[in-house]
Amino acid sequence: MSDKQSAAVFKAMDQFKIELPSWGFADTGTRFGKFFQDAAASTPEEKFHDAGLVHKLTGACPTVAVHVLWDFPADRTPADIAKIARKNGVKIGAINPNVFQDQAYKLGSFCSPDPKARKMALDHTLDSVAIAKETGSKLISMWLADGTNYPGQDNILRRKHDLEAAFKKIHKAMASNQTLLVEYKPFEPAFYHTDIADWGMAYLLAKAAGPRAKVLVDTGHHLQGTNIEHIVAVLLDEGMLGGFHFNDRKYADDDLTLSSIDPYAVFRIFDQILQHQFDTGKKTDIAYMVDQSHNLKPKLEAMVQTVEEAQKLYAKAALVDRKALAQAQKKGDIVGAERILRNAYETDVRHLLADWRLEKNLPAEPLEELRSSGIIARLGKERAAARKTRGESQSGSFA
Repeated sequence: MSDKQSAAVFKAMDQFKIELPSWGFADTGTRFGKFFQDAAASTPEEKFHDAGLVHKLTGACPTVAVHVLWDFPADRTPADIAKIARKNGVKIGAINPNVFQDQAYKLGSFCSPDPKARKMALDHTLDSVAIAKETGSKLISMWLADGTNYPGQDNILRRKHDLEAAFKKIHKAMASNQTLLVEYKPFEPAFYHTDIADWGMAYLLAKAAGPRAKVLVDTGHHLQGTNIEHIVAVLLDEGMLGGFHFNDRKYADDDLTLSSIDPYAVFRIFDQILQHQFDTGKKTDIAYMVDQSHNLKPKLEAMVQTVEEAQKLYAKAALVDRKALAQAQKKGDIVGAERILRNAYETDVRHLLADWRLEKNLPAEPLEELRSSGIIARLGKERAAARKTRGESQSGSFA
């Protein structure tokens, strides 16, 4: 590999940062039950400890996304939580309001036919904006479970108008350096219509909200066969791509480890981002975030594995010969253009990533370092004992 290629990978790794989700370190489950791991985090201190450990191992995860109802207990102030994060070498990242868990949201949150539920959702989100200001977060990340299950259940356009009005109020309340990220999902938990069902609806709502609102792309939130990199390219060109929730899926929103099913798809997304930077000469401000809750894999291992995969695929995308690709495209050389992409994708960059990590005083192989350290077994014993001391019980229901 040439010195030029090595330099390209090192530069890419210096720039690439990916945010971890606090909920990815806690016990989670499915609609059928909740599955427990002794080493799972159950307090803010434990969540930020684990996030800080992943950052220490990978050098790529300086921020942690938080959920307002799950990460800000009544006996702690937002400043307290931010202090815990800093103590563990990370900062608060995206603030995620929770407008889907309360029974009041049975028929929706901002789109509910019940004005009390709509007000409750708005008040909670405005409180979340205030928490973001207090913790130094620059991102408000909105995912809604709003939708209907049956034709005629509700007035679809009334719901759209109420949602637009709410997002405008949220945008107005934000600080000038904060961004509202609007996420979309084609189905689940609503199965007839979802109020923000695709990137176009998210785009329209973001535009209506104001200039500091952009679209959030979750790589699991698409119908089978969707060309996600096409969506990414269009949003980039429109200046409306705000961020990603990275995971992988076989069927729908499966929360699988990044690239475990289709690594080439992730590479193609990164390729479009770096192509846009090459074409415009500008680095795009994109929030890269992980959104995964692992029920079977050890949570720390799964997070480190995902970060390593993200780094590897971003590095591969940095190796695409953009000038040669442009020449092949201009000549209509389809095979040649495709081979340029494939050559970059098939390049083994693991040794370059190891060299980059050693230069940063990081372990050359973070996952192997974690697995050989014994820390997960130690944390399991300590946390199981701590839960017993606190009198916490574990039930099989998902909550």
